[in-house]
Amino acid sequence: MRVLVTGGAGFIGSHVVTALRDRGHEPVVLDVRADPASDVRDPVVVREALADVDAVCHQAAMVGLGSGFADAAEYVSRNDLGTAVLLTAMAEAGVRRLVLAGSMVVYGEGRYSCARHGAVRPGPRAVADLDAGRFEPPCPVCGAALRPGLVAEDAPADPRNVYATTKLAQEHLAAAWARATGGCAVSLRYHNVYGPGMPRDTPYAGVASFFRSALARGEAPRVFEDGCQRRDFVHVRDVAAANVAVLEAGSREGALTAYNTGSGEPHTVGEMARALSAAYGGPDPVVTGEYRLGDVRHITADSARLRAEYGWKSDVGFAEGMREFARAGMRGA
Repeated sequence: MRVLVTGGAGFIGSHVVTALRDRGHEPVVLDVRADPASDVRDPVVVREALADVDAVCHQAAMVGLGSGFADAAEYVSRNDLGTAVLLTAMAEAGVRRLVLAGSMVVYGEGRYSCARHGAVRPGPRAVADLDAGRFEPPCPVCGAALRPGLVAEDAPADPRNVYATTKLAQEHLAAAWARATGGCAVSLRYHNVYGPGMPRDTPYAGVASFFRSALARGEAPRVFEDGCQRRDFVHVRDVAAANVAVLEAGSREGALTAYNTGSGEPHTVGEMARALSAAYGGPDPVVTGEYRLGDVRHITADSARLRAEYGWKSDVGFAEGMREFARAGMRGA
């Protein structure tokens, strides 16, 4: 199968390219890192890249939380305009199979339950609470403490920042394309992806990259809030394998289906920082109490649907992955 991989020179995209080659497929890379003229927003470039292609794995995106609203136009241009240009060209070329790099950020906060009121969805955390070190969202009905759980794909979307909003818009665009063309579209909602080749020293990288970059400088990782926020850290090779599994198997025609793509093993950010520091042999993490507006407290995945329908599972365990990541090389921003 000949597969166009947008963003194929990036962190996740390069691993997808390797996984495709290992399975005997022919990846075609479209990435501004490899060629500044290869912009997914350019219709001519995209049409040429789609020649004789059987499927598209769309990894190209501007990632990260961003900084306030100042870069909203750039996020929308790179993520949503780029996706619209790609889908338009796919419709014209008759390419009917798409795997989209989705994200768990579309959910906002994760799943919570209250002892009195059952499943609840807390709103955005208040600045006054964060300033006072009250990081856990309370029950929106009674104010009691909540218990976090795994979020499934049928949870309502509630994007809390510009990046998250553009990732949800990508899914809606892909769903509209699938309905209009009869195409097969899958969004793999990545959780916190880490591993060899992560970009270093950039505000758009994930928390694992921040910590690893600090250790490389001989500094202690700085853990925001109290370090107890829960995430699902999934290795990049497992994410690449999920992309290949979906591409090979196909999906439902005329619709987009979303799948959580996580390890299924929640860990706290503080736990990850300690594991990485220990594996690297660097200074212990420092819990700072700082916070970023737009961050959510707990978001962890239920990836049972992806395992059941495609036979995919996360093979790289947390401890093993952190040991490897501590020794692995990183790429420039």
